[in-house]
Amino acid sequence: MAEYVTPRALELSEIPGIISEYTHGARCAQLAGFDGVEIHNANGYLLDQFLRDGTNHRTDQYGGSVENRARLTLEVTQAVVDVWGADRVGIRFSPGGVFNDMRDSDPLETFGYVLRQLSPLKLAYAHVTQVTAQDIAHGATEGIGPRELRSSYHGNIVSAGGFTLESGNTALQEGWADAIAFGVPFLANPDLPERFRQGAALNTPDPSTFYASGPGGYTDYPTLSA
Repeated sequence: MAEYVTPRALELSEIPGIISEYTHGARCAQLAGFDGVEIHNANGYLLDQFLRDGTNHRTDQYGGSVENRARLTLEVTQAVVDVWGADRVGIRFSPGGVFNDMRDSDPLETFGYVLRQLSPLKLAYAHVTQVTAQDIAHGATEGIGPRELRSSYHGNIVSAGGFTLESGNTALQEGWADAIAFGVPFLANPDLPERFRQGAALNTPDPSTFYASGPGGYTDYPTLSA
């Protein structure tokens, strides 16, 4: 691990270069043969830092009002759509998450606004995470997620965050999500869809291997046929 550098606010003159880096990344993904891309606007990444008033203390056109704080997200999204087309672009938000010291004084208004602005683009989806027990243990509160933000977005909503087969199906049936994403269960169960289909037991994930290097915890979980 390297020592952290002291963060600083981007200069206005640097922001066009940041947007062009997203464009470059989108083009590289095309060259690599991807089917589409997801813009990471969650978990304390740069766009999330601009969007939330707990981290964005700017006084220029990228700070202050929710319209200004959402500006970079909307500009980056348009730049990526210009490369891929809207139907190949998704965007991820974590409105209730507190990871990386993220916070906002009115998250439902902040994220509701940006989702309403994104709706006309007709993206492939908006990926809106729900608050997990781990989030709550670190200071998050419930009631800030896809269920509450469903009315702000008129396209497809994908959600993730501690879902089981049963709770995922409930979200789909109730209409506040159109698809469910699984992270940790997929790490421990490479054949997760088949296990769901059969009602088979799931492998227990080993958190000590999360984010580690090497195959341990990534390629050594047994499959049903193993």
